Amino acid sequence: MLSYQHIYHAGNLADVHKHSLLAWMLDYLTAKDKPVSYIETHGGRALYHLDAPEALKTGEAAQGIARTRHWFPDAHPYAKSLAETCGIAGETAYPGSPLIATQRLRDTDTITIAELHPQEHNALELALPTAICRNMNGFDMAHGMVPPTPRRGLMLIDPSFEIKDDYDTIPGHIKKYVRAWNVGIIALWYPLLTSGAHHNMLKSLEKDHPDALRHEVRFAPARPGHGMIGSGLFVIRPPFGLAAEAAKLKNRFDQLK
Repeated sequence: MLSYQHIYHAGNLADVHKHSLLAWMLDYLTAKDKPVSYIETHGGRALYHLDAPEALKTGEAAQGIARTRHWFPDAHPYAKSLAETCGIAGETAYPGSPLIATQRLRDTDTITIAELHPQEHNALELALPTAICRNMNGFDMAHGMVPPTPRRGLMLIDPSFEIKDDYDTIPGHIKKYVRAWNVGIIALWYPLLTSGAHHNMLKSLEKDHPDALRHEVRFAPARPGHGMIGSGLFVIRPPFGLAAEAAKLKNRFDQLK
């Protein structure tokens, strides 16, 4: 149940998709001089080193950020986070979503992150001393927080899906979050799988939230037999301009060989 560690997959193509759009949304929110709440349900350790044995074992970063970093000009918020992370932690460092949030948000904003895996949570606290890091079930944490203060903000739901029931239970969780937090942006990341395990979840989500932005990119499996063939984001109350930014990114993915 708690076997997943993102270091094996950090910096892969799914991270490029998810993190670049997350960074863009956070910059959009901070363009106004109003405080923001950021909630993340499955944080991981926040800071990764892509020369670690675990990362080298899968080679996913070599197929991901190593091939795509040039897509993002220096002024792009994702490029800024990549540069800041390497400047602090070395050239092989890569920021997870909690670290991107702390880099893109301000002292007036609040950041609350859950991570259930004990070792990952300990690493998360070390990496983010200014954030509130909870060692608990992220879905439960979010239910207890919404609506947050301040009310403007974003929730990222980024589970590993190692608990197969997640595909069945996530639509119900999100429906309650949306009802309780009527101004929050809620973004769900999900894998595109050869098994099709994500299909029914998305049917439920689209039925409940017909105005949401569903954005998907596809890519070759990381290795023979690997079941993930793409990455998706389902964003409820998407910020203005996100669809256009996502479309530009999809064009880049479509050109990958």
